[in-house]
Amino acid sequence: MTDIIRRAAIHAALGDPVRLAMVDALLLGDRSPGELGETFGLSSNLLAHHLKVLEEAGLVVRARSEADRRRSYVRLVPDVLAGLTPAASAPMAAGRVVFVCTRNSARSQLAAALWQSRSRLPATSAGTHPATRVHARALATARHHHLSLDPHATAHISDTIRTGDLVVAVCDNAYEHLTARPPLHWSVPDPVTADTDDAFERAFTDLAGRVDRLATALTDDRSPTKGTP
Repeated sequence: MTDIIRRAAIHAALGDPVRLAMVDALLLGDRSPGELGETFGLSSNLLAHHLKVLEEAGLVVRARSEADRRRSYVRLVPDVLAGLTPAASAPMAAGRVVFVCTRNSARSQLAAALWQSRSRLPATSAGTHPATRVHARALATARHHHLSLDPHATAHISDTIRTGDLVVAVCDNAYEHLTARPPLHWSVPDPVTADTDDAFERAFTDLAGRVDRLATALTDDRSPTKGTP
């Protein structure tokens, strides 16, 4: 009965159209409470109510921004949904995926490598303040999962982005630094801060789940002449 009660609570939380739409909106990226309120036209009191219901059901969690501690982001806990898989809020298409973080030395590199192992759609990575080389633990994590990273392949976002790209910010600093906010934001904690194998493995696992969900929701927007046969 405990499992039945838990599942009933999840169904009840999703039974409101606004909360269901919020879960759909969080499927592919994280949002701040303010962004959710603006998207759905909610007053602060009503927004707080809906977030409380979703949090109590275990569907979402909040985490402080690593860039601005006064800011927080709401993220979906997809495992709680079990067999209830939310749909993306709108169809998405792109000619290429570009994963962006600050230094382009860890999270964005791992995300691009994961994407290339799961999708035929091209992907690359960039940074707002790129390092001169990829972090050693990122290289080791990639090798552990049979993925390949070029130690010297870091790039600046301004030299990378082109028309038709879907930009995905994989860190809070990059998302909040960019004047033109990327359409998707993944609030993945920086493993370099802890600089441990476990921290990099947690970041990899987080990114892998997000890449898998995005890969199933994104369609190839390349022209026939540029597409992969």
